[in-house]
Amino acid sequence: MTNTNASWRSAFSVYAQPRVLGMILLGFSAGLPYSLVSSTLSAWLADEQISLSIIGYFSLVGIAYSIKVFWAPIIDRLHLPVLFKLLGMRRSWMLLSQTGIALGLLGISTIDAHLHLQHVAILAVCVAFCSATQDIAIDAYRIEAVIPKYQGAMAAMYVFGYRLALLAAGAGVLYIAEYFSWQSAYRFMACTMLVGIITTISISEPEHNTDTRTKAIEARIESVLGVNKVRPFIANLLKWFSDAVISPFVEFFQRNGKSAVSILMLIAVYKMSDMAMGVMAIPFYLDLGFSKKDIADISKVFGFFMTIIGTWLGGLLVVRFGIMRPLLLGAVLAALTNLLFAGLASSQPTLASLAWVISADNLSGGIAAASLIAYLSSLTNTAYTATQYALFSSLMTLPAKLVGSFSGNVAVTFGYDVFFIYSAIIGLPAIVLVLILMRSPLTLNPTNPENEAD
Repeated sequence: MTNTNASWRSAFSVYAQPRVLGMILLGFSAGLPYSLVSSTLSAWLADEQISLSIIGYFSLVGIAYSIKVFWAPIIDRLHLPVLFKLLGMRRSWMLLSQTGIALGLLGISTIDAHLHLQHVAILAVCVAFCSATQDIAIDAYRIEAVIPKYQGAMAAMYVFGYRLALLAAGAGVLYIAEYFSWQSAYRFMACTMLVGIITTISISEPEHNTDTRTKAIEARIESVLGVNKVRPFIANLLKWFSDAVISPFVEFFQRNGKSAVSILMLIAVYKMSDMAMGVMAIPFYLDLGFSKKDIADISKVFGFFMTIIGTWLGGLLVVRFGIMRPLLLGAVLAALTNLLFAGLASSQPTLASLAWVISADNLSGGIAAASLIAYLSSLTNTAYTATQYALFSSLMTLPAKLVGSFSGNVAVTFGYDVFFIYSAIIGLPAIVLVLILMRSPLTLNPTNPENEAD
């Protein structure tokens, strides 16, 4: 019993580590621009009587977050002049992108949306690009800053900060716009980016290692491409492309062998059940007869705290039991909680039952999110952290969004109760794949000898 208590105390202590606590501030910096170029910007444009069709086109700004994998190799390999010597690889990119976000928001705050809507659009794209770049750099920093068993805790703190930023950039901006102006609100948000800038300057740069095995892979690929047989200028470009773009994918498949395909399949389907259900959640609550105030109070405010508790608990479980068992728990809970929604659809709902179901869903979602982030982090090689993690995060969301797009058709055709059973069933492949991968050796980041999955 004493040893068990000591183990739990050791697990709890991870949240007192400076780098873990610092993720709250970095998460805040990452979450702040997201709403400001999406839902909050749409609210501003609607308030300015901009047509709905034009507002709809502004949603394309968010594509930057889905295609960030295309410029992640640059962030992995390109040393920024001056900033690299002062701050190192990860912090230099973080500072550059944070400065770009602040300047972009400041620029938006000076524009009359009616007269210069195209300028708002250009700056919104710039902010989204800098924001996606910041995400890449922060993810790389988070993975390299601590060992994999602490990644769940890092994810929990990151989500906490991110959610706080969403509140500030959502409700906070609306309050400021109501009593002052939209321009004042965006100007204040630009100043708030100082949270991320000061944090980036204050933290220490993590180690960025390339092991001998990785160097050997790069040398073999360069040899196959004939890098040494072309002119020096072309050779340098070809070498960079080989090391930054091709090698991360070759290294991943070589390191994981036969398990590589199963790993990628798991990443693609793990959030499918949760995201398919999430698309129809608000319409479902409204069709049950709940008011918008009830939904806001329970799903947005109460649900916010349950998600934070879930991610915190998920991080704790990863420290205590390793990565794979909490990952399995998250997959099982994600499917089971969808069945609770099916029960809600086929019964006489009350505020109490709605609160209970949403609490269970957000709690399980938090556990799954922390576990999945820890798992994805454990799969990266620190020689290619930004590139490999950007690939994983894109793979994690794109298939799930595609399946989620059919959610409305299923709900309309078969009803909500059948839809939620369907959303639970599509979570089964994730459970099966986790069980398969638990039986095969997990090949973790080879540049960190402290890595342990379980």
